[in-house]
This record gives sequence, structure tokens and C-alpha cells, in this order.
Amino acid sequence: MLQRYGEFVVRRARLLLVISGVVLIAAAVFGAGAFGKLKNGGFNDPNTASSRAQQMINDQYGGQTNLVLLVSAPDGTVDDPARAAAGKRLAAALGNEKDVTGVVSYWTVPAPGLKSTDGRQALVLAHITGDQSQLVTRSKDLIGRYAGDHDGLTILAGGQGGTFNDVNTQVTTSLAIAESIAVPVILALLVLVFGSFVAALLPLAIGGIAIVGTFAELAVLGDVTDVSIFAINLTTALGLGLGIDYALFMVSRYREQLAAGDDVPQAVARTVATAGRTIVFSAATVAAALAALLVFPEYFLRSFAYAGIGVVAIAAAGAMVVAPALLAVLGRRVNAGRLRWVRPAGVESARWGRLAALVMRRPALVALPVVAVLLLAASPLLRVSFGTPDQGVLRAGAASRQVADALVANFPGNASSPIDVVVTGPAPAPALADYAHRLSVLPGVVRVDRAGPRLTVVSNLVTKSGAAQQLVRDVREVPAPDGTGVLVGGADAELVDTTHSIGSRLPVAVLLVVLTTFLVLFLFTGSIVQPVRALLLNALSLSATLGILTWIFQQGHLSGLLDFTARPMDTSMTVLLFCITFGLSMDYEVFLMSRIKELHDQGADNRVAVTRGLARTGRIVSAAAVLLAVSFFAFVTGTVSFLQLFGLGSGLAILIDATLVRGVLVPAAIRVLGPAAWWSPRLLRRAYARVALSEA
Repeated sequence: MLQRYGEFVVRRARLLLVISGVVLIAAAVFGAGAFGKLKNGGFNDPNTASSRAQQMINDQYGGQTNLVLLVSAPDGTVDDPARAAAGKRLAAALGNEKDVTGVVSYWTVPAPGLKSTDGRQALVLAHITGDQSQLVTRSKDLIGRYAGDHDGLTILAGGQGGTFNDVNTQVTTSLAIAESIAVPVILALLVLVFGSFVAALLPLAIGGIAIVGTFAELAVLGDVTDVSIFAINLTTALGLGLGIDYALFMVSRYREQLAAGDDVPQAVARTVATAGRTIVFSAATVAAALAALLVFPEYFLRSFAYAGIGVVAIAAAGAMVVAPALLAVLGRRVNAGRLRWVRPAGVESARWGRLAALVMRRPALVALPVVAVLLLAASPLLRVSFGTPDQGVLRAGAASRQVADALVANFPGNASSPIDVVVTGPAPAPALADYAHRLSVLPGVVRVDRAGPRLTVVSNLVTKSGAAQQLVRDVREVPAPDGTGVLVGGADAELVDTTHSIGSRLPVAVLLVVLTTFLVLFLFTGSIVQPVRALLLNALSLSATLGILTWIFQQGHLSGLLDFTARPMDTSMTVLLFCITFGLSMDYEVFLMSRIKELHDQGADNRVAVTRGLARTGRIVSAAAVLLAVSFFAFVTGTVSFLQLFGLGSGLAILIDATLVRGVLVPAAIRVLGPAAWWSPRLLRRAYARVALSEA
């Protein structure tokens, strides 16, 4: 079928390019509206007790504090008449702002927890109405007008609003810097990898199609559901990466067919029938891994599934329609502008062939040290802990980070980030008072403020610390007044609930990834052993990557070099990293196995099939991995630690997989398995033969 499709592309190449151009222009026009429809936030499960508590407080009790202004007197104290008058004016002006409620300041409610122990700082607390996306937009405006030096006071913004504002600003700046570094490097590497200027433009064309098409998809989805603005970042990085992968595979196979004596039409048709089939299976494995993100209720994670599946499908479509059409039109001119001193990645590599031959001769001697190194790298996972993003992901100089540090060091109790308790159902005042007293004697509690059925538990614990999370659990275990229920909210409760929400669904996501990957690889290889082998090796390489990240970002090694503060692994980012890198690892698995399977089906034994297969694909896979890793490693230059974690982790996972796994462990495993590597039960073999989806 793909052979006939390839012949059709050759006959209608120019028409397909014209149609594709029109569709691309329409997608670009429509996709430009995506940016106005995507949202910030989406990190919390809306169905948890903490989310429901926050909604009830916002609707009925003036809202939780989500903007904290730290007011400092450069000289004197905040009680000096001039400073006090300025503080009152600040609180009054903030209280008159649109969408701002629940303004409380030290000068209007002289609670001890609102003034620092040295008397030089005070707090103004407020609630900005709306969802997280509205919070980000409104905070940016308010911080721009109120932060800074005013009337002899220095004002810094923190809380959720300040943190979101700082994170968004720094992520935007960091991504711009990363792209300015990565794009020129990638362009230079593309010319070196493809060996010609004309061929190097093909991945940019496929990547551009994938990115623009996915923007249009996100614009549609933004009208019907919540989609995170951060999906844009995945779209650009993954679109360019898959464009490189697919174009490199197509061009290398096309050049190989030309070198074998095919004319241009035959070479294009054969390329579509072989490399095209591999791309279809590759896209299916990547999409399957990303689809697992749909099981999570946090739309931050679901958004990456929307963007990822879209960019994979559109990149594959571009590779199957535009790339062969361009090859048919270009013909042998695909090598125009060739650098004769460069060996293109598609050329068979003697080095990779020798490595495969060595592994096939001495599989245990070569592979066991690699396995030992990967297991050692994975060992920090034994002590891993997880958290959610807060001001700790920022560098110490960020305003919201300074506010958070000052609250811990200078203020009695954590009044800006308490545990909120809402009693649902009627309860007499004595019962509420008794309930508040029982909460007040819990370890770490400084005081309990009561306003009707809403109680505010102020502690002296560091927000999102292990002790603060335990206090949330302790509060939830205190029996509510008879005939009532209790909803517990606040930042610490959100962390507890989010970790549980993601953790409880993670086994389902992993199971879906395993089952769909197994099915796709079975249809690709006809073996049930090869999918199991691929899943085990992938688990080993990903565990090593996550272990290295735990050693760096949680335990704090390299914190001085990368300038971040050690903190628990970000829960959402770790799940996202797992799904993306798992999918990309399977991408390279399909590329390598396509040639091994093809040679095996032609009658070669395992030793020959693996050696020649790795010789033919080793340069392609390693070149694609380096190019994609460059785009991810550029994120390490960022100033937000979860962005550094994602970039470093993705790049490491890709390089480990493309070198140690594909170059050593896959050949060793196939050598050890012998003929059993291709085994399937008779019933499945008959089903596979009937479906006939193998490349050969």
C-alpha cells in the first residue's frame, strides 16, 4: 500500500506541494490566535478537597490570600508615623482595585504576625479574584504599579500572584535565550549531518509544518477546553526534533536507494514504502506515550498530550506528504550545496558496525559494565521526594523568592500561607470553638483564627516542607463538629492533594504506555519478545536519567554551577519528562529495529542483521539524538529550576538511549536471546502474517 502511495506522490508531487502550502498558510493564520486562548496554571486537580475548599472560600468568604506585598522601611520602622500613613494609603489603594478583595494589612489589622520581629517590615495581604490565568494577568498589572519604592517604602510582591508573575517572566526570557543559542547551533549541525545545504532545509520544512499545524490545533482546543500556555514550548521543541528525525530518516534512505541504482521515481516510492512505514510506527509509539498524560485531571499535564499528539501526527503527515513530494521534485538536487569533506549521516558507519560486532562477540563483557553504570546512576531514586512549583524554583534574587525567604526568617508564624479549614454544614458556636481549640494544640500551630465556619490555621512551619504536609494530614484527622464536614485547603494541602492525585493515576498511565507500546512494537516486529526487551531497556535508561536528576536537583549537587536551590523533584515535570523521553526513546528503537528486522526477514542471522543494521542506522540515530539534545540542553541556561530539570533530563535521556542503549544493550540483548528474540505464539504469528505491517 505504501509503495503504491509513494508512486502516487511522485506523479502528483507539485500538486501535493501546492495543496500543502495552502493548508499551511491557513493553519498559520488560524494558529496565530492560539496564544490568546491558552491559559496559565492548571497544576491542581479541580476535584480534590483543597481545590473545593479554595473555590468555596473564593465564592463565600472573600478568597484565599494569593498576593503578598512585603513592605520595608529602609530606615526606621513601619510604625513611624510617615511610614504608617504610607502603609495605610497603600492598603486603601489596593483595596479599591478591580478584582481585588480581602485586603488586610498590618496598619489596618495590627496582628503580630503581620509585622517582622525587628519592626522594619510589614505585610499587606490580598486576594485577586478569578482563575489562575486571570491571577497571572491581574498580578502582572498590579505588581507593575505597586512594587518598587513608594513614599519612603520598598515594596516587593510575593504569594501565588508574585510567584506566577516571576516564573512566567523568567521562563519567557529563558526560552528566548535558549532558542537564540540552540537554533544557530542546530542549523550548523544540520548542514554537517546532512552534508548539503539543500538537504538540511528539509527538517526545517517538516518541523515548521508540525509547529504551525499544532498551533492551529491548540487554537481549536482552546475554544472548548483549558489548555496550558506551556504547551507552546513543547510544540516548538518536539516539532523541530521530530522534523529532524523524520527528514533525516527519509533523506538517508532516499540517498541509499539512489546509490543502489534506482531512478528518482523508484527511489521515492521505495523510500516511502520502507522509511515511511518506520515513521508511521515511530509516530504511533511517541503518540501512545504522550496520550498517557490524558489520564491526569490537571490540565497542565493534559495540555502536553494535546500538543504532543498533535505535533507527532502533523510531523508524520508532513514527512509522508511533503518530504517525498520535495524529494520527487528535487531529484538528485537534494545533494546540491554538498560539503564534500562531510560524510552524511545516512552513510553506513564502519565504527558502529565494529561496535556491534564486538558486542555480538562478547555481549556480557561489554554490556554488564554499562548496566552497572546505569543502575548506579538510578540509585538516588531510592531517596526521591516530590513537590509542586513555588518560589523555590526561582533564584534568590527574584522578588517573590525574597518575600518567601523574609516570611520564614523575619515573621512569627506563616500568616501569608496558612492552612484554610472550611466547616460545611451547620455547627453551633461552642462546637466551632472546641474544634478550633483542638486544631490549635497540633504540633507546629501558632494560632487558629476563626471567622464563622472558616478557620485559618497559622503555623511556624516552612511552607511545603515535610512537617507542613504532615500538619495538613493531622488537621484532616481531627474530627469535625457533629453533623458537619470539613474541607482543608491552602498551599500545603494543595501539595498533598496534587501529589496524591498524580501518584494514584500514575500506574494507570504507565500501564497504558506499556500496553500500547507493546502492541505497536509487536505489529512492527512480529515478536512478543522484542517489545518486552525494549520496555525493560527503556525502563533502565529512564531510571538512570531520573536518578541523575534526583542527585542534581533534589540533593543539590551542581547547584552552585547551575545556580538553583535544591528542592524536591517537581511532580508534574517528572511525569512529563517520563512520557516525552519514553516516546522519543521508542522513536529510536523503531529506527534501529526497522533495519535489523528488514535484514532478518531477508535471511540474515542475528549477528549479521544486528551488525549491519547498527552500521546503517547508528550515525542516523546518534546524529538525530545530538541535534534534539542540543535544543533541550539549551534550557539549562534558564533561571527557573524546573525548566533546567526538564532540559537537562530530556537531553541526557536522549543521549543515553541513542548511545549506550542502542549501541550496546540492544545488540547484547538480541545476541543473548538468539533465535528466541523473534519468537511469538503460533496464533499471534498467523495474525501478524495476515496484518503484514512489517517493513520488509
